[in-house]
Amino acid sequence: MTSQPLTVQSDHTILAEVHAEGFTEARDELSLFAELVKSPEHIHTYRLTPLSIWNAAAAGRSSERIIEFLAGASRYPVPPNVRRFIEDHIRRFGLLKLVRDGERLVLRSDDSELLDNLARNATLKRFFEKNGREDGGLVVNEHLRGEVKQALIKIGFPVEDLAGYTHGADLAFGLANRSVRSGGGAFELRGYQAEAADIFHAGGTEKGGSGVVVLPCGAGKTVVAIGCMQRLQTQTLILTTNTIAVRQWRDELLDKTSLTEDEVGEYTGDNKVICPVTITTYQMLTYRKRKTGEFTHFSLFGARDWGLVVYDEVHLLPAPVFRVTAEIQARRRLGLTATLVREDGREEEVFSLIGPKKYDVPWKVLERQGWIATAHCVEVRLPLLPTLQMEYLSAGSREQFRIASENPEKVDAVAQLVARHGDDRVLVIGQYLDQLDELAANLECPLITGRTPTKEREVLYKQFREGVLKVLMVSKVGNFAVDLPDANVAIQVSGTFGSRQEEAQRLGRILRPKSDRRQAIFYSLVTRDSREEHFANNRQLFLTEQGYTYEIRDVASL
Repeated sequence: MTSQPLTVQSDHTILAEVHAEGFTEARDELSLFAELVKSPEHIHTYRLTPLSIWNAAAAGRSSERIIEFLAGASRYPVPPNVRRFIEDHIRRFGLLKLVRDGERLVLRSDDSELLDNLARNATLKRFFEKNGREDGGLVVNEHLRGEVKQALIKIGFPVEDLAGYTHGADLAFGLANRSVRSGGGAFELRGYQAEAADIFHAGGTEKGGSGVVVLPCGAGKTVVAIGCMQRLQTQTLILTTNTIAVRQWRDELLDKTSLTEDEVGEYTGDNKVICPVTITTYQMLTYRKRKTGEFTHFSLFGARDWGLVVYDEVHLLPAPVFRVTAEIQARRRLGLTATLVREDGREEEVFSLIGPKKYDVPWKVLERQGWIATAHCVEVRLPLLPTLQMEYLSAGSREQFRIASENPEKVDAVAQLVARHGDDRVLVIGQYLDQLDELAANLECPLITGRTPTKEREVLYKQFREGVLKVLMVSKVGNFAVDLPDANVAIQVSGTFGSRQEEAQRLGRILRPKSDRRQAIFYSLVTRDSREEHFANNRQLFLTEQGYTYEIRDVASL
């Protein structure tokens, strides 16, 4: 058997042979500059895209390094057109630079012909000041800094923004001398967390200050943000997914830094306090009284002289927040996520407005180092009851998915799995409330949904963390920023079609390393030969992309 696991094809796809020697190392490297498209048992398919190449370029990878890797790992020569594609798109990143020239914002390039073409482009003219063409640059309207980057990436020219940022109001603080969660000792960042913060900060130069850090759930993305804040020493606005997450952020900041309670504020429906560090939710920011009305709380972006805005779970950033982000490009921006995949296809806007990927570590690398738990993924396939088959066949595609997702056979399967894991902490996660109500009643366990009051949620999460509750059931509210370090079994009974980002969040709920080093197990219950199975194949992409084996079992074999 050849030791080269890859085949690079002229259509920009890359085939990776799972059983070939060197596959694991090749997979980890591929994830840094290519997108996984398909992942059946034996051959995985990746694709090179402009955005995947630009993210690699922003993270410091050269075309020479990428091509050298592909040439060494491929059993056939790399096609010349693929080499040109990589070289051209690496070259395009940085071909256009936004820089500060005194008080002016200037789009510079060594390619004068490109600048001439941009200046003449009818759709781009509004971004440039009249008579603003000068040797080597175009003068850009200051307030259109974000929009010009959005427009240029859409025509294939990503802009490297080196125009710098306002420092923001000072906020002096250090890391905690004694952290409760660090066992009472001085708190320190792990090596990869410090490296991520250093790369984002870039020594305070214009090359730092905006971008996305990609790390698995449980790897401490909040700590990376703390590291960035501590390096910048500036007032910070933090945006996250829900009130529970707001309070977890606040607890982490108070535990791991010298910040005091009157310096860290919660801006939610329960408390609207603006402090030097203020934490709020995307839902709060996008609230408006009428569908066409003003966003009531957008004024928060200008409430203080923020030096940093942190976007937690940036892959979930709602469209209105993109719009206001385009207007605050002079402030530093840090995105945190477990996956750059967005179900709405707006990855380019994350790249343009938050910043490119600055740091990424393959999940399995952190697992091998012991920073996240070892995980085993199992898809359990169940038959659809004969009494439902006619209803399923006559339904529309969306309703078919729901019928398959709510398959009554899952009730017994969940009970069987919970009984098997009687000594574990089991999290049952689903999409449909009627299904979850039935399962919770059958298991006699509590259920957390969007209707559950925040205080009740906090009590139940605390009981689960402390072992008072062994089984907890959550709706999709459990996808986001829930700190349950001792959960080691997740049972997914239904989900949002083929959402890879949801798969990342749900797997992440059980990835915090266990004190006894137990393996985490992630079960997905899927109705066989149904639309649910079709979408499950897409969700598998995320798990395979991160290096996890995906065992498929029949319910009868449990």
